[in-house]
Amino acid sequence: MFSFFERQRLVKRGFAASKQRRKRTESELLDTLEYGSWARAGVCIAFFAGLAWLILSGPIEQSLEKLLIALLVFLTALAQLWINHPKTFDRNSRLVLTFAVILLHLGLVKLALGFAASQGLIDIGEFSKIERSDIWELAVPFSFGPLLLSVLLGRNHGIFAAIYVSLWSSMFGDGIDERLLVMGLICGFIAVFVTQQVRRRSRLIRAGFFVGLATLLLAMLFGKFMIVQLAGVVAPNWKVFGWQVTAAILSGVVPALLISGALPIFESCFRITTEISWIEMADLNHPLLKRMMLEAPGTYQHSLVVATLAEAGCETIGANATMARVCSYFHDIGKLIKPEYFTENMRHGRNPHDDLAPTMSALIIIAHVKEGVDLALKYNLCQEIIDVIQQHHGTSLVFYFYKRALQQQEDARAGGKIMNIREEDIPEVREESFRYSGPRPQSREAAVISLADCVESASRSIERVTPQKIDQLIRDIVEKRLVDGQLKECDLTMRELEDVCESFRNTLQSMMHSRIAYPDDKERPTKSGLHQTPTPKTRAPMSAA
Repeated sequence: MFSFFERQRLVKRGFAASKQRRKRTESELLDTLEYGSWARAGVCIAFFAGLAWLILSGPIEQSLEKLLIALLVFLTALAQLWINHPKTFDRNSRLVLTFAVILLHLGLVKLALGFAASQGLIDIGEFSKIERSDIWELAVPFSFGPLLLSVLLGRNHGIFAAIYVSLWSSMFGDGIDERLLVMGLICGFIAVFVTQQVRRRSRLIRAGFFVGLATLLLAMLFGKFMIVQLAGVVAPNWKVFGWQVTAAILSGVVPALLISGALPIFESCFRITTEISWIEMADLNHPLLKRMMLEAPGTYQHSLVVATLAEAGCETIGANATMARVCSYFHDIGKLIKPEYFTENMRHGRNPHDDLAPTMSALIIIAHVKEGVDLALKYNLCQEIIDVIQQHHGTSLVFYFYKRALQQQEDARAGGKIMNIREEDIPEVREESFRYSGPRPQSREAAVISLADCVESASRSIERVTPQKIDQLIRDIVEKRLVDGQLKECDLTMRELEDVCESFRNTLQSMMHSRIAYPDDKERPTKSGLHQTPTPKTRAPMSAA
């Protein structure tokens, strides 16, 4: 509180700015809850307590034995998370999401099985009757947990959910229900397979429909369907068959509809951006992008080209290409504060850096990263975009102004000898003053965007474009980044880096290809010496454009 009053006093005296740049709020308590061991233990205990309640609320027979089996399965699940999904295991929010979805899935299964067990008989004719439970057992939502985790956290988490919800669900009846176990596994795997790349919400409905068909076929295989009634005469019972088909299909479609509606809630609560949200954010009508189009058109065009390069590079190595495209759109939004100080936005040949010292010029260039984070927080952009804005330059050197500062220092020393200026009076040039504050790229997508940004900027300086020049330019840039250590904190392998370079090479060659020279429309002499306007046959074909 005292710092606030001190700041206000400095503002009144003109020694401090009245506005402060936005910063991400950091809380020690939230950090402890996110990564603390005690919080992780509490999450595990709470989940197993809920699981035990679901198991013990069923039949009394073999309850303790089932509880012991459930505990062993739970320990196996924790070990698998620790080994195969360390990022999820280390972050308590991801652990809460995983176990909460699994517990919700088990609760829905328990509810459906309990409702089926409480049903009576349906009179289907004068010869026979069928239990309502045979219909309601087909309505068990086998795909809910695997489908939701597959969309939120990826297919590996969806497979994890499919395995363990099937194991725990099979303990809800008398003994171990093998049919419930098999149907849960197969339907869960189908849900994960169909949702490997969900780019539209309609894909969720399609996945639910396929799960419903799988439930239908498995129920037929296990003899759950009553298509015919044998009572002296063979006659199909279409009414019951229709109810059973409807229940089986809806068991997959209804969870998909619920997930489609609840997805924004899960994304907001756990700060997750799904493929569907990335597609929605790729709309170029965002207010920041429209501002960039008008106020910094050069930066806007630069961002579009970087997005094309980064998307192609990420597709080559299996990274999130849609995320790379969207993050590339916003990676330079900080240039909106002082657009005229960046080369692509300079007009009429005027360079404002000619009137500034190299250190001041470097400070303005470096500041566009912090200004970009400030704008991203103001417009509530997601965390991944903010990370790319901070990381796309890493801790690299603003080389042009650093060399300019060194040259001015040498000139000052040369002139100082003539004017008898002491060495200590000449300003020192520190390399740290010309480096970005970082951090270095932490993900494969951020690394590819960083390289694409540098490659696109440098490619503008090529005068006569040839494949050899493009190839040499890309290799020089990548080599400099590697030597400077800008890629050592991301999990980008050398093989993937080579594939990214090849992708950049192909994309730049297709974008910077040369075009034919069109003939002039003016009259020109023919072989006979007469002047005539060229006919359409002598003009270049439109397809050549």
